[in-house]
Amino acid sequence: MQENLKVILLSYTPEPEKIISAAAKLCYSKSGIDDIMDGLTSEKVNDFLNLLMDMGHASPIEHVSFTFGIEGVSRSLTHQLVRHRVASYSQKSQRYVKEGEFGYIIPTEIANNEKAKTLFIEAMNDDQKVYDKLVEVLMEKHLKDYLSVYNNEKKAYSMAEKAAIEDARYVLPNACETKIVATMNARELLHFLNHRCCNRAQWEIRELATQMLLLVKEVAPIVFKVAGPNCIKGSCPEGTMTCGEIIKVRKKFENLKDG
Repeated sequence: MQENLKVILLSYTPEPEKIISAAAKLCYSKSGIDDIMDGLTSEKVNDFLNLLMDMGHASPIEHVSFTFGIEGVSRSLTHQLVRHRVASYSQKSQRYVKEGEFGYIIPTEIANNEKAKTLFIEAMNDDQKVYDKLVEVLMEKHLKDYLSVYNNEKKAYSMAEKAAIEDARYVLPNACETKIVATMNARELLHFLNHRCCNRAQWEIRELATQMLLLVKEVAPIVFKVAGPNCIKGSCPEGTMTCGEIIKVRKKFENLKDG
């Protein structure tokens, strides 16, 4: 079954915009670290951060980070997500977690086509059957091997299962549902949103990026005031590969609100 995308902002640097302002303040004033936070009222943070973002001075925003809990996404999505290397990831392991009755993500175009959907679900069911059979066959061999080494049936079974699912996972599809925790600093997150909110991004990761943007806008609205695809603050960088919908995209992100 397809699971719904779920994204939670698990944690973030407290008072992120104040921290960024303090870091930038150190660059442009005589303040020392003892008084770097002094005088940073909400109004001053607002003015200073707007100026900083307009200047494009990006290094201070690396001092704050955001941690997201993500589930109801496919392995196809996470293969793309982890290409953003200035980040930290912890993903559900198919080596240690048995994929019994695994969930899967059905692409919208397939879900809306009854013939394609039927074929897709049949393929998922076949993958599950083959996976289960491989685990069974491999478990039988590994259990015998481990029982001959360990005089502990529980330990032998646990090790045999791990060895079996480690190899059986090779038949699992890209559609297989997974869960992941991702942490990015604000600068990398802005870069991620530039690329993955774009219409040319794959549909699933584009939806993820948009949901992440909604969450961070709530806690750092100035930092993310013009976050999103590159075209909302300039010309489209995609050249001949442009989606051709720049006006529609700009309107979408100008009006982006929770819900």
